[in-house]
Amino acid sequence: MEEMPKTYDPSTNEQELIDSWIKAGCYRRSKGVGDCTVVIPPPNVTGILHMGHAMDDTIQDTYVRYNRMRGRSTRWILGTDHAGIATQTKVDKKLKSEGISRLEIGRDAFLEECWKWRKEYGGTIVSQIRRMGCSIDFEDEKFTMSPEYAKAVRKVFCDWYHDGLIYRGKRIVNWCPNCRTAISDDEAEYKDEKGHLWYLRYPLEEPVDGVSYITVATTRPETMLGDTGVAVSPEDEEKAKLVGRNVVLPIVGRKIPIFSDWHVDKGFGTGFVKVTPAHDPNDYAMGQTHGLEQINIFDETAHVVEGYGEFSGMDRDQAREAIVAWFDEHGLLDHVEELDHSVMHCYRCGTALEPWLSEQWFVAVDRLKERATQVVKDGEVSFHPARWTQTYLTWMDNLKDWCISRQLWWGHRIPVFYCEDCGWEDALMEDTDVCPKCGGHHVHQDEDVLDTWFSSQLWTFATQGWPDHPEQMEGHHPTKVLVTARDIIALWVARMIMSSLYFTDEVPFHDVYIYATILAKDGSRMSKSKGNGVDPMDLIEKYGADAMRYNLLTLITNNQDVKFDANLDKKTRKLIDSPRTDAARSFVTKIWNASRFVQMNLGGYTPGEPKAETPEDAWMLSRLARIVESSTRDLEEYNFGDYARNVQSFFWSDVCDWYIELCKGRLLDGDAAEKLQVQRNLVFVLDCALRVMHPVMPFVTERIWDSLPASGLDDHSAEFLMLAAWPEPERLARFVNERAEGEFELAKRVISQVRSARARYRLSPRAELDVAVRATAEDSAVLDSQRDFIRRVGFVGELSLGPDQEKPAGSVSFVDGGLEIFVTLGGLVDLTSESKRLEKELSKSEKQLAGVVRTLSNQGFLAKATPEVVAKKNEQRDELELTIQQLKSQIADLA
Repeated sequence: MEEMPKTYDPSTNEQELIDSWIKAGCYRRSKGVGDCTVVIPPPNVTGILHMGHAMDDTIQDTYVRYNRMRGRSTRWILGTDHAGIATQTKVDKKLKSEGISRLEIGRDAFLEECWKWRKEYGGTIVSQIRRMGCSIDFEDEKFTMSPEYAKAVRKVFCDWYHDGLIYRGKRIVNWCPNCRTAISDDEAEYKDEKGHLWYLRYPLEEPVDGVSYITVATTRPETMLGDTGVAVSPEDEEKAKLVGRNVVLPIVGRKIPIFSDWHVDKGFGTGFVKVTPAHDPNDYAMGQTHGLEQINIFDETAHVVEGYGEFSGMDRDQAREAIVAWFDEHGLLDHVEELDHSVMHCYRCGTALEPWLSEQWFVAVDRLKERATQVVKDGEVSFHPARWTQTYLTWMDNLKDWCISRQLWWGHRIPVFYCEDCGWEDALMEDTDVCPKCGGHHVHQDEDVLDTWFSSQLWTFATQGWPDHPEQMEGHHPTKVLVTARDIIALWVARMIMSSLYFTDEVPFHDVYIYATILAKDGSRMSKSKGNGVDPMDLIEKYGADAMRYNLLTLITNNQDVKFDANLDKKTRKLIDSPRTDAARSFVTKIWNASRFVQMNLGGYTPGEPKAETPEDAWMLSRLARIVESSTRDLEEYNFGDYARNVQSFFWSDVCDWYIELCKGRLLDGDAAEKLQVQRNLVFVLDCALRVMHPVMPFVTERIWDSLPASGLDDHSAEFLMLAAWPEPERLARFVNERAEGEFELAKRVISQVRSARARYRLSPRAELDVAVRATAEDSAVLDSQRDFIRRVGFVGELSLGPDQEKPAGSVSFVDGGLEIFVTLGGLVDLTSESKRLEKELSKSEKQLAGVVRTLSNQGFLAKATPEVVAKKNEQRDELELTIQQLKSQIADLA
């Protein structure tokens, strides 16, 4: 057995293990009893790993590794998404830098450039996922533009088209004038902007009761050129007399009606709302109800179309300025108010989106959403945490037809063909240049491509052989769990359920786990534009993948959003440090050092069963059985945060701080039989603990396990820990001993408080102290039975026990549960001098706290200071308050 190195180096060990695992085929699908098939949410082919990916992939790998060790059939499917608009934007920029535009080179040449881009940059995020230690099948990578996947996408379109679920029509969409394509509501980014509310006067066709005009309030005066109505609230009785009258639209001279509609809030502006059906979703709905004309005043680049005189050719901003000036010049600008409002922007280029009436392809969702709603209500698909169930159901209740066409070149081209001679139209599985109806050769294919989410909705079954080889899905579909972000419950999760039910007649997955959103340290969203994003690869380089993975899982709580405590260089935005990840690295080091100590003390070891020879053995084996049981339950129920935090508490505190320390005497001074048994117990505990910790920290546990001999758990025959058996709770249940745990925990409390007294008053760890414990008769009896253990481990001199114990002179007291523990300091500490020293510390801390509180009460400071500075001040205040509380407690104890 080769001795473990003194220190553990993640930078060399992790890459070596990845290569070994992949070479041995450990990542390929495994056979077993029960299925655990998971599909990775396909990252953009142009993307790089961010903290959301890191969290998502860590959760998936933890779950897959756990199930693999349980002996279940595991399959983790890898793949990337072609990311239509993102990739096209990247390639457009590349061509622009070369002095070329896609319009110059044409569609076919541009698509060649996209494929080249994918070949050159598409593997970046996959290699980063590999570096994280994700045990995903890299030999079976999928891509949403591969030929077999494209065939599946085409079949879905054609089947839905022929079933009447896909249609073409004119609707309001979110249009990006820069990317020149529609994008979905869910992909639009809202940004708060400082704007204005313009009050414009519209003359009445005929005065009413001496009133010659009405005043409308609008945030977008430039769209007034397309107004075809003015709406008021049905609840606004004062304006009822004007309903049915007309106004004459300034500049244009168009007569437009005044009508009432429930969309109008009578408290907004003047209560008169201009209605532009081609440039606002609510206006479009009102226009449909009231039969208003739809006039599109902008072209695809958001410039005013021909027919509007001096305003034609202006972009939106120019038109706004010019139209406001016109109203002012003609005495029709009533007044202007400042208004902060939220504006939709393109999530790719940042351009303000234009609600724009255009002809697009849509999926009619009414026939699809009913069953997709019911399977969640019935529990066929369960959300974790459960609160996201209502988010899904609410969205489904309000679901409207889905715009699936995009005005791009990179993507799945819509397979609809048109004959220019006879007007024939159809969706086809194969391309054609001959009309099947008239035999003409003037046939062309639709120019648009499908929304990226249209293709990714098939992910669970199109990656598993559908439609040509559905047999590949047997035993692997429905998949077990989808791990994803809350942002795409509507964009992706719902659509996957709808399409899977339609084409496979089964749900795509049984469970949906929604992971926490990782925020920057100040609580804001991480983003490239803000420069506050943390690069997971920087964390891996600095701390190792195990530390990053473990820290991410510990962040998970019932609260959805979590702050990541990383400090970044203000100029370079590179990682400086991450205290919590550093603490996680310390845990990795603790595991290594404790394991190395055990391994170095295995001289003469032979495998055998663990036995409870001492109270600490019984306690340890019982605690081990419980952590195996709780970890198994937590991972089965997707309680990843509890799992991670509990294994650390168990290993660091129970195993390292207590059990290994208590075993040292028998290892070093026990007879041969005692030494062998404690070795067997230690190896057994360590073996089980490594298996339990492996899913989240695969590298350090694998390296240690390889250096261990066989334990009483099994014969250690697996080539790798990741292929070894999970310690089944039923097998360890025989070790559960509530009495041993209770008695040992009682003794631990006494010893812990004695140690605390030494640390607080800066005494030697081995200074012998007299102790008295006031406890119930029952607890006193338990402690008396462990008198020798308490005295030996706690370096306790006299130990007095009983319900009537008095506080000895020269002692300090501690309350722990039902125990009141008195530790006699005697002549070891000058209590008077110590009290004076503590009084000085208290006075100093109180002055510091007063200064911090004054600063935090200063409005000038709060207005100018960055969120990071304010957060540090708040942390300083909390720390000082805790220090003051502790000092007061110590002073009272010494009085």
